[in-house]
Amino acid sequence: MSAIPINSQNLLPYPDPIHPIVVHFIIAMVLFSFFCDVIGYFTRNARFFEVSFWNLLVGAIAIFVAILFGQFEAGLANAYQASQSTLTAHTITGWSLSAILVGIVAWRFVIRQRNPLRVPPVYLGVATVLSLLVCFQTYLGTQLVWVYGLHVEPVVEAAEKGIVR
Repeated sequence: MSAIPINSQNLLPYPDPIHPIVVHFIIAMVLFSFFCDVIGYFTRNARFFEVSFWNLLVGAIAIFVAILFGQFEAGLANAYQASQSTLTAHTITGWSLSAILVGIVAWRFVIRQRNPLRVPPVYLGVATVLSLLVCFQTYLGTQLVWVYGLHVEPVVEAAEKGIVR
């Protein structure tokens, strides 16, 4: 069984969508940061807090690259009516996550400056909410590709022929 080529006619000026590549990087960094904070909290090992902070900081920077390519690629996608509400929710959640992530990184920086050897439990609660939001955003992005097929060749072809509305 051969794989269906995903992006030979994906309506993009480059071979593959860049947004999912960057997004997977951010997902990993934010969730790994949370994991390190939890491990550091229970083991009282400050090295985990350091790893957590730097992962979160790089993730906060990279989210703007993801949004840039996400907006560009969404604009070029043939987003038919059925996919529109999910695409809108994904866009709003992405912009919201960028603001939340920057705020949490700033808060984490203050925590790190005051006491690099621990994080308060309330921070872990907020980081849990952030992780859940990242998972929700991942779900929405997954829906756009695997359910609605944005930038997937057979769906692009069907939309161009008017089969998908």
